[in-house]
Amino acid sequence: MNERAEPAPTVAVVGGGAVGVTAAGNLAVRGADVTLYERGELAAGSSGRAAGLLYDAYAEDVDAAVGARALERFRAFDRTLPGFSFTPCPYVIAVREGDPDAEAVPAMVERMRGHGREVSVVDPDALGERFPALRTDDLAVAAVAEGAGWTDPPSYVRALADRAAREGVAIETDTPVALGPRTEAGRELSVVGAEEDDGSGAETRTFDAVVVAAGAHTRSLLAADGVSVPVVPYRVQALVAAAAYDGPMVYDATADAYLRPHPDGLLAGDGTEPVPADPDGYRREADDWFRADVATVLRERLDGAAAGADLDPDAARAWAGLCTATPDGDPLLGPVDATGGAPPALFVAAGWQGHGFMRAPATGEIIAEGVLASLDGIAFDAPDSPWIGAFDPARFDGDEAFEIAEGMSLSERTEGK
Repeated sequence: MNERAEPAPTVAVVGGGAVGVTAAGNLAVRGADVTLYERGELAAGSSGRAAGLLYDAYAEDVDAAVGARALERFRAFDRTLPGFSFTPCPYVIAVREGDPDAEAVPAMVERMRGHGREVSVVDPDALGERFPALRTDDLAVAAVAEGAGWTDPPSYVRALADRAAREGVAIETDTPVALGPRTEAGRELSVVGAEEDDGSGAETRTFDAVVVAAGAHTRSLLAADGVSVPVVPYRVQALVAAAAYDGPMVYDATADAYLRPHPDGLLAGDGTEPVPADPDGYRREADDWFRADVATVLRERLDGAAAGADLDPDAARAWAGLCTATPDGDPLLGPVDATGGAPPALFVAAGWQGHGFMRAPATGEIIAEGVLASLDGIAFDAPDSPWIGAFDPARFDGDEAFEIAEGMSLSERTEGK
């Protein structure tokens, strides 16, 4: 049942990934009249190429709260959402001998425990006894987060999109859009159908609010309207190997690589390229160096049969996708056209630094509540505002130059941003 009285505010969500479909459905549940636009197919971008690791083991306050809410909703969806499943699985943070970050792990774990997370420092020998599939004799320290799990990201997007459609969201795929000006009636969108991709048949539609959750295309979409945001796409890589593996999810912090169980064996990756990528022209196939590096890490980290010939990198199914970075590693979530007097009508949700999918259930909820609060005239920084101050897009000028940082790095966790 929709919660909001008529007349319903009209909201366009641009982007058919995990954040976009979640936000669209949450807006509709709260009484908005929602149209979701996707330039291709649902989950065709970063969400469709995500690794599907889900955890709430964060040391920083805001990250911990958002992560906990996201996992709470993932678990609820497992019980209530047809076509979606959440597989509980412990998450291991492993740090090798000689890594200077090892000394910071106990303090990091204490901060996580302070947020109520079930995380503990584990002796490497005890870790090996608990998880025989892992080799642990080269580790200086390890931590285990018990309340984690994994899923198939495209199935989440499809299932949430189906639910959003049942809530009344109009979903228009193969439909590029361009931002138009703000008028007294609201925000204009120039909508181009799949059969009119030259723009000649573009239709102008006006909405009370537009949410841009277009991942790697966010910056160019907003720039066309004169809005500058420091959101930079960068390339990451993953593969699925046919090795039998029934152990925990593992983040080898020293090697900057992760792995998790997969129905076809195991999924592993990182392969971050810390340089800007062209969202329309980046290489979607995995690189040979990545295949070789990950195979080496897996042979070093896994024990027994899982470290055998099935890890032949040339036999693995591998791919590349895009993540988005910001100067401080936190996302931009909120209005980007706030002016004196009129409520904002243009909002951005981007810059997840590799953690966008695992936070999507929570951030979609925040977007829905924040957009409707903004339309009701509640200021971003008001005491009753749903927006998160640390994610305010206005903290940047928009033209900042910065180096792209690894999204899963241990230093981000230990320093707490």
